[in-house]
Amino acid sequence: MTVATPETTTPQIAPALPASSGPLSEAVVTALSTGRTDGLPAVPADTEPLGRDLQLALYTLYELHYRGFDGVDADLEWDPELLRLRRDLEALFLDHLRGAVEPGDDPVAEMDALSVEATSGTGPSWYFKEEGSWDQLCEYFAHRSLYHLKEGDPHAFTIPRLQGQAKASFVAVEFDEFGGGRGERVHQQLWADLMTAAGLDATYLGYLDRVSAETLATVNLMSLFGLHRSLRGAAIGHFAAIEITSSPGSARLVAGLRRMGAPEECVHFYAEHVEADAVHEQVMRHDVVGDLVHREPELAPDVVFGMRTLDYLDELAAEKMLAAWRRGESSLLV
Repeated sequence: MTVATPETTTPQIAPALPASSGPLSEAVVTALSTGRTDGLPAVPADTEPLGRDLQLALYTLYELHYRGFDGVDADLEWDPELLRLRRDLEALFLDHLRGAVEPGDDPVAEMDALSVEATSGTGPSWYFKEEGSWDQLCEYFAHRSLYHLKEGDPHAFTIPRLQGQAKASFVAVEFDEFGGGRGERVHQQLWADLMTAAGLDATYLGYLDRVSAETLATVNLMSLFGLHRSLRGAAIGHFAAIEITSSPGSARLVAGLRRMGAPEECVHFYAEHVEADAVHEQVMRHDVVGDLVHREPELAPDVVFGMRTLDYLDELAAEKMLAAWRRGESSLLV
């Protein structure tokens, strides 16, 4: 795997715009680089909702609400034409998701099912626990960097949309994600430390041009939920599912990292999540989801939707990576 090292990475206040992957993402990148948003295209109805062109266009538009891009006017975050295009892209994405996962309306049963620890599995954490190479694990880190270098941020958009105990407990969990008041312990920083220790590019969005559409979709899902008040139930369900399933998966990755003799910074990131997320699971189950559904019972189906879409897209991304590795190929774009 060829990667940039910290010595060859130029620090940037904001990331560079990505290379386009098709007409939609090209139109977005051109509009942002020139500041001209007139003439943005309509989204064809037959556009592949999980294709890289749509997912990259959507990711780029969402990024305006995070750190933006180098040389791009910050005021474009609220440009009406860009928002119109984003809404059209979101509609295709959301329609696909609603058709891809079974509906449900019992968050407690869903969380109970997620809490049953499996004795076997086929995802990346199982793969790396017993097999898999260091180069493949570094590719996994590159994919995951699109989320972990903004860990906690997409869900934080939900905070002002909550009330009472759900808000208080959600903020308590996010407080841990953001290092408990200590900058060096912010989980985003712990991930950057992991990347540096592994000899990878720790720059924010450093691998945006190299990850799959499926990887982009997993992060776009969080932004979609977080940026829409109407989807606040899904955002909470998504976050709860992460916290419930993270601890066992992190423990398997710790075992795999130790098997490979990985740098301690890499082990530390996942060891931190084994402990923290076991506590977060209980807080999310009872104090966040429980209180939210008690206050707004009509949100129960969306809470389940958020949980199931996390599993759906994570599985697609994992299958794409594992299939490449089993063929002896790289999972990253050239």
